[in-house]
Amino acid sequence: MKTTAHLIAALTAITLLAACGNNPPVPDWQMNAQSSIERSTSAYMSGNARVEAAEYQRAREALTSTGKVDLMIRAELIRCAARVASLVFEDCTGYDKLSQDAGPADRAYAAYLSGRASAADIALLPPQHQPVAAGTSTTQAFTDPLSKLVASGVLLRTGKATPQVLSDAVDTASAQGWRRPLLAWLGVQAMRAEKSGDTAEAQRIKRRIDLVGEKP
Repeated sequence: MKTTAHLIAALTAITLLAACGNNPPVPDWQMNAQSSIERSTSAYMSGNARVEAAEYQRAREALTSTGKVDLMIRAELIRCAARVASLVFEDCTGYDKLSQDAGPADRAYAAYLSGRASAADIALLPPQHQPVAAGTSTTQAFTDPLSKLVASGVLLRTGKATPQVLSDAVDTASAQGWRRPLLAWLGVQAMRAEKSGDTAEAQRIKRRIDLVGEKP
């Protein structure tokens, strides 16, 4: 899954993957952390909490072995971002425990995820996310699925998500086969349909929710 690597790059301007070729061998901790973060994020988006927790613990063990607090902070932010993408608006406790050692860009991204980014924070965000943090209610510029769902979650959290944002988020989660965010975004669509009095549409969405929620 490439989306996690893209998000790491946006947060840090590097990835946990090193280039190949004539460069020195990649340390085991980098490969282990990268693959575990990817599997953890994928499992979370698929709704598999047990695998997500186990893989994240492996990533944590790899990262803490380096003593690099900044990498651990970014791993926590990735974990929080996946939750915002799935409309789980809870405190980012893992990041909070490390926040006193966070750099300005990491603090800005954490504020963005919480829906409380200041003007100073916005200037430090990845370019794609700056308009969203400033209140632009569109995610059309995003091509990376995870980043798009994160931006959509921020817009919903700040009360700026339009019906088009909801529709795009549903389509994005559906295309990736990400059960957890798909159910969350469909739930928001159903609620809005009910509030607008469109009973037929609300029922149609609920039938889709039932299908997505079916156990194999």
